[in-house]
Amino acid sequence: MMNGSARLVATMGLVAYLAAASAAHAQQEFPPPQGKGRVVVLASGMSGPASDTTVAREIAELGYDVVLFDGNQMEGTHGDGVKTDILQAQKMPHALPGKVALVGFSLGGGMFMYYGAQWPDLVSGEVLWYPLNNFIQDIPGFAGRLKVPLLVFAGAKDRFHDDCCTADYDTKLATASTAAGKTFKLIIYPDADHDFVQGGDNYNPKDYSDAFKRTADRLKAYSGG
Repeated sequence: MMNGSARLVATMGLVAYLAAASAAHAQQEFPPPQGKGRVVVLASGMSGPASDTTVAREIAELGYDVVLFDGNQMEGTHGDGVKTDILQAQKMPHALPGKVALVGFSLGGGMFMYYGAQWPDLVSGEVLWYPLNNFIQDIPGFAGRLKVPLLVFAGAKDRFHDDCCTADYDTKLATASTAAGKTFKLIIYPDADHDFVQGGDNYNPKDYSDAFKRTADRLKAYSGG
């Protein structure tokens, strides 16, 4: 039978184990054809990662080690979930060392845009597809904290979830960021709705093809060519 001190030590060990287990988020790795590659961290929208596996595979085929996370597990963590995922992705079996690029969709895109964009020591740049944006109330403050380049895709017809991710709000963020001397490139597709990615509910082949090409070009720039 354990005495009180032994029970305390055992309990503390269990708490530490549970904390470590909860910090490690479930992920899916898509290795590049050459075996190892620069890391691209993907974050899904609220529908979960299943709808973003197609684009994850296509990015991996460009030569990157793609690690896909559920954006839902980042929400409400005040950036801790985003950083946990980045650090976890850097330790994947097929990952080359160095900064990561972030690619986020909807909810995950919003988490990346607000938190990941503040860490230039970890992140080389971001590509965000129809990101959650209406939770950002202090627009000048956001622009002032932006420290990595952003490429953002928005659909002019996007009215998803009480206008959570509109092109109009992205325009306000881009305008403020540009005025502050930051890199915030916004592409608005007039015929696109929310989730126009391949595998999404509103897949738009023409706009997806253009956005994916732009994504490939920007990831190449982020990785130094």
